[in-house]
Amino acid sequence: MTQLEPDLPSDYAATLTTLKGLVREAQHRAQRVVNTAMIELYWNIGHTILQRQRHQPWGSNVLERIARDLRAEFPHMKGFSRTNMYNMRAFAAAWSGEEQIVQTPSGQLSWSHNVALLNKVDDHELRRWYASRAVQHGWSVAVLEHQIRSSLHTRTGAAPNNLEARLPGEGTDLAREVAKDPLVLDFLGLTEDAQEHALEEAMTLCVTS
Repeated sequence: MTQLEPDLPSDYAATLTTLKGLVREAQHRAQRVVNTAMIELYWNIGHTILQRQRHQPWGSNVLERIARDLRAEFPHMKGFSRTNMYNMRAFAAAWSGEEQIVQTPSGQLSWSHNVALLNKVDDHELRRWYASRAVQHGWSVAVLEHQIRSSLHTRTGAAPNNLEARLPGEGTDLAREVAKDPLVLDFLGLTEDAQEHALEEAMTLCVTS
């Protein structure tokens, strides 16, 4: 146990613990805001590509060129790979009927969760069902993939059309994975040295909003 300096109040240690909790909670909120904005961006990029492909021959060469040009413009964003461009297009196609992707369960998940859903679940309603469960229970990607492999939906009844999406608690695996996802900070287009300052500013906005 750390010994208090003589001039510190007796409740200093307890107050410091409370303040540390406030800092971590605000950081988690800021990271979730960034994650949601990134998911929305990826959906919009995929949607734009789908729209162009309806009118022009946008094949693999064009997608590769887009990926290369976006990386050149935003060099600190690692999400603009050729593979991820295909994932964005598939993501937009999978949720094409949604006006606001951020209002869906997938909008509250990390990009890795969404890619896992795209790769492992073909049916739209079933994909929504697993996305909703992942949000509700705060599943990590590994847990989500296990539940899909073990066909959880067959053991819990028919998949409902709509499940309320709630933000995961701070201590869940989902919240921790969102917080440590390198794409979340890369999305800001910042150098490593600037990331800590950006989080501090975002955290302050979350506290005051």
